[in-house]
Amino acid sequence: MAATRAEAVAEALWELKREDKVSTYSLIASRAGFSAGSNGRAMATCIKTIRKDWPHLEWWRAIRDDNVIDVEDDQKDFLAEWGAEIADEDGKTLVQVEESQIKNWEAPEEAGN
Repeated sequence: MAATRAEAVAEALWELKREDKVSTYSLIASRAGFSAGSNGRAMATCIKTIRKDWPHLEWWRAIRDDNVIDVEDDQKDFLAEWGAEIADEDGKTLVQVEESQIKNWEAPEEAGN
């Protein structure tokens, strides 16, 4: 089942890459047909699989719902290069992205997007 979930998440990541957007664990998991799990654990497992099996996919476009980034992970560098703001608050490293750069499959698309 984990492989099936990872494949569905990979499809969502491909959409994000095509649209040059990012999204949250919960929104991606919902798009893929499952729950992100407690503290995003199910999504974190999928991301590990994707990084291993499909390293060409831009896995870094999947952001935890709380916007916290592990400073030891290269996601921070990818997101900063992409144009996201990275800030340290209360001992945590957070990613800040404009609302227009976040893909929400549940929201109606604006004209031209």
